[in-house]
Amino acid sequence: MVSTPLHVLLISGSTRASSTNTSALRTVAATAPDGVEASLYDGLLDLPPFVPGDQPDPAAVESLHTRIAAADAVLFCTPEYAGMIPGSLKNLLEWTVGTGDLNEKPVAWINVAYEGRGDAAVATLRTVLGYVGAEVVDSASSRITVMQPMIGEDGTVADPEVRDRLTAALTALADHVRHGKY
Repeated sequence: MVSTPLHVLLISGSTRASSTNTSALRTVAATAPDGVEASLYDGLLDLPPFVPGDQPDPAAVESLHTRIAAADAVLFCTPEYAGMIPGSLKNLLEWTVGTGDLNEKPVAWINVAYEGRGDAAVATLRTVLGYVGAEVVDSASSRITVMQPMIGEDGTVADPEVRDRLTAALTALADHVRHGKY
């Protein structure tokens, strides 16, 4: 019996190409277990500023809605800027408020910052995800420190222990979708 792969959308809150957050998610995509397809969202810089009631949605926003709708779950990884999530990620999330894209969608987060850093970004992300009605899967959310020297030439994390922990976060999210309340 062939089953349909579970699809997880990976969203980095960083716009920097060499970001450890994006590298962590590239690693998640590269190490996804059998039966799980994980794809990195790359349209953060294409999204225009959110304007309530602005109709119709620009093409980049329609693409975002389509990608979220097609996902069984979403995994976020974001830096902390000025004590919260970056404005570009907040803008992305604002585009989902009126459409309910994330309502009841299982989501998780990975914090790649050093211990004691990035906590305000996680708190802000959790607040916004709660507001949009997302189902935060705590068992799949974790701090997995990724430092720049850990990143290989291919843009993924080279450290085997960290790679395993990143894969475990994705696996926990996928297991929740497969065996959780759904």
